[in-house]
Amino acid sequence: MSKSNPARPDDSPLFGLEDHGEFIMRHIGPRDGDVAVMLDTIGASSLDELIASTLPPSIQISEDLDLPDAVTELDTLARLREMASLNTVQHSMIGMGYHETILPAVIQRNVLENPGWYTAYTPYQAEISQGRLEALLNFQQMVSDLTGMPIANASLLDEATAAAEAMTMLQRMNRKSRSPRFLVDRNVLPQTLDVVENRARYFGIEVVVGDPESAIGDGDYFGMLLQYPALNGGLCDFRQVIADAHNKNALVTVATDLMSLVLLTPPGEMDADVVVGSAQRFGVPMGYGGPHAAFFATREEYKRSMPGRIIGVSQDSKGRTALRMALQTREQHIRRDKATSNICTAQALLAVISGLYSVWHGRERLKKIARRIHRLSGLLATGLGELGYANSTENWFDTLTYELDEKEADAVYQRALEGGINLRREGSRVLGMSINEKTSREHIDILLQAFAGDRETRSVSDMDRTLDPDWTAIPLSLQRESDFLQHPVFYAYHSETEMLRYLKRLENKDLSLAHAMISLGSCTMKLNATTEMIPVTWPEYSDIHPFAPLGQTKGYQRMIAELERMLVVCTGYDAVSLQPNAGSQGEYAGLLAIKGYHESRGDADRDICLIPSSAHGTNPASAAMAGMKIIVVKCDDRGNVDLDDLRSNAEEHSARLSALMITYPSTHGVFEEDIREICEVIHQHGGQVYLDGANLNALVGCAAPGKFGADVSHLNLHKTFCIPHGGGGPGVGPICVGKHLEPFLPGHSIVPIGGQSEKNRAVSAAPWGSASILPISWAYITMMGRKGMKKATQVAILNANYIASKLAGAYPVLYTGRNGRIAHECIIDLRPFKESCGISEEDVAKRLIDYGFHSPTMSFPVPGTLMIEPTESESRAEIDRFCEAMLSIREEIRAVEQGQQDGADNALKNAPHTPADLAGDWPHAYSREQAAYPVKGLYLNKFWAPVSRIDNVFGDRNLICSCPPPEAWVSDPDD
Repeated sequence: MSKSNPARPDDSPLFGLEDHGEFIMRHIGPRDGDVAVMLDTIGASSLDELIASTLPPSIQISEDLDLPDAVTELDTLARLREMASLNTVQHSMIGMGYHETILPAVIQRNVLENPGWYTAYTPYQAEISQGRLEALLNFQQMVSDLTGMPIANASLLDEATAAAEAMTMLQRMNRKSRSPRFLVDRNVLPQTLDVVENRARYFGIEVVVGDPESAIGDGDYFGMLLQYPALNGGLCDFRQVIADAHNKNALVTVATDLMSLVLLTPPGEMDADVVVGSAQRFGVPMGYGGPHAAFFATREEYKRSMPGRIIGVSQDSKGRTALRMALQTREQHIRRDKATSNICTAQALLAVISGLYSVWHGRERLKKIARRIHRLSGLLATGLGELGYANSTENWFDTLTYELDEKEADAVYQRALEGGINLRREGSRVLGMSINEKTSREHIDILLQAFAGDRETRSVSDMDRTLDPDWTAIPLSLQRESDFLQHPVFYAYHSETEMLRYLKRLENKDLSLAHAMISLGSCTMKLNATTEMIPVTWPEYSDIHPFAPLGQTKGYQRMIAELERMLVVCTGYDAVSLQPNAGSQGEYAGLLAIKGYHESRGDADRDICLIPSSAHGTNPASAAMAGMKIIVVKCDDRGNVDLDDLRSNAEEHSARLSALMITYPSTHGVFEEDIREICEVIHQHGGQVYLDGANLNALVGCAAPGKFGADVSHLNLHKTFCIPHGGGGPGVGPICVGKHLEPFLPGHSIVPIGGQSEKNRAVSAAPWGSASILPISWAYITMMGRKGMKKATQVAILNANYIASKLAGAYPVLYTGRNGRIAHECIIDLRPFKESCGISEEDVAKRLIDYGFHSPTMSFPVPGTLMIEPTESESRAEIDRFCEAMLSIREEIRAVEQGQQDGADNALKNAPHTPADLAGDWPHAYSREQAAYPVKGLYLNKFWAPVSRIDNVFGDRNLICSCPPPEAWVSDPDD
């Protein structure tokens, strides 16, 4: 064998035949020839020259990112598989709000793994979102039925944050009590208490933990949080507790478990004011903590204050039933500095799955699942009773808790581990176990043997034959009597054939990235590559409990550590927390880190937050939640922060200045030249700079916030780093911080998450938030490598400038930066058309549907505009198709301006046009062909809106947030 030194891999002929960077060209849309044409169109000689002429020289970085070279898709999956193999998948009986569940294969393959579902955006354009709106309405109906409450929202981030949202809502809604005290059941889930206490701090709320029955009589509270069933599994009839609370002017939230409510009296029938919980065990894998859909149900009178989104039934312009997001103006982030919540998203994809789980199973099958879980718990309790062990509670649904001496508890726990089962440990003596959908007779046998040691036990089958068939540990007063899931949707699709067709029918109503570019500004709707998505459903990632022993999650720990380092490299910061499970939570966590930093230095009085007038509504909402007072900083006519006004405000509030919240590039789509100076002004007055990472897709590899003056940023992994939007969630909003803020990152009360943040409270229920989708971002960065990550930024900026150049003659581009360039998005001004002929931005948005496109972002950050962001993943051909549509629409507007088309009856005002519109009488002056096929390319591929323009006013005036009867979908509006 030759011992000569081999050639360097990158010098070898074979290396040249191996496409190690192939994924880069798969992810980035324009081919090299297209890039050359586009550069020529905008007057740039190269991508490097484009960046040099667009970004301020003071922030540009010349060195490559400290990332490895790109890795092939095959090798990336192999590495993820290797890390997955380091995780140990045990049968989890830990419970605590997370349970093993069976995701029906028909839903896994046709929804969770289907880009038609996971690449869609939040259903702001309701006409092309009817499928997922119906699926979310099913979710709301399911939650409302099971909780016994009249109205439910379309999901929140997790159970703990839902409980925190309930607390602040009740404080605001309770007009009868001015008490600052909130009573929390001592049996509440510990992760929920952690988040609630954290949230309460800057609202001036005093959280009191105690026994609700005795505590409510001893003090004055504005609200109360109860756990039903309790952490230890116990069941309590809370009717009298709730009545006593109401008599003392306290409002009540009940945190509950949906599966238990199949058999238990729902909290709504106990007169609860709010009911929250997690829908995870309705078909969504544990995923090491997330993502899962939380639910929030409340009284009818609180609907305008309920956080999150609500799906409502309305009608379209032809009187046909149609769905929409209802009461959008009551969304909390719109209240800005008056907000008690910054929620502006949901867990839409997970809510869809949980709702479909209930559609698939229906009432009777759910009862069967719940009864099986309950009976298995009875068999376990019976066997343990025969061994001399007494459960800590007399009544329960699925969870048993036993107190042993320390040595015996250690032995039982270890024997269960060796038998492949994880139990809950509480202190040194208490063991808990929760039965779930995947628990088998064999698991019960293993547990009985773990407790018995060398003693003999009866088999589960033997006990099953002797245990009364009607056995129950649920007292008669808590046995459910009311019916649920009576709507036909919950019993019409129980064969796979029918379910498959139902799912396809819903999917076909929605426009996603599988159909066309979605150029939503500030949303970064880029490719969610198939290879990135594949590991999400591997059991080694999906079937891990968030509180599993760390020794069983070594693969996760390695992947998380590597991803954290990748994000540090991409941002220029020093440390990362992956816990926030949405961008809004990342904002909140970042501001809490700033507050903690100031307080550690004796500067607790620093409570002023400066926010530019162009900021997204979540910025002031998050600042308000962190106990800060908001001062708005002016922007100049070019969309930049008014530096003089910034200096004036910083000087005036110097002693109390806490932070500046700024988005970069700005929400106006330009790189502000003075960003370094802006950061310096804030630092000179003792403040910290929070740089919103929503637009990081225009920075990676070209500039780093942590290097040009920012102290903390939240990132949107569902934007820049390729986690799909899922039709409105999930998202991941990690925060990156400078070294001085690292000690103030979120902690966790159950799992030690490392670093210097152990004493800190959590912002989300799970220690690493939505951990199961983190492999998506890890895979993206791994496959792109240092060169690919930079090129993605360069092409994102190229694509945006190309669009601006193509449209500039037809639509005014509102803001530009250096050399007339924009960043990764542009704002076009439609206000002149409203003045000249009455055509609004909404008319253009709806007309784009007829051309097969989702509208860009409407009226943000400037009313009467569209903000366009193509991302790097869109090809020149697709961008040209979009520009063709926009230029064609401009000619349609011109026809109205010149009187060639009627101002009230034209293709824009009547858009979108459905097949039903074209099939009937045609009363319009323009032709059917102009309505449906305004450009020739549509003859080859046409997406049809399933409904005409939706009547938003009708929907808000006639608010219906439950499933309409089947005949509503087929009724003749002329009847």
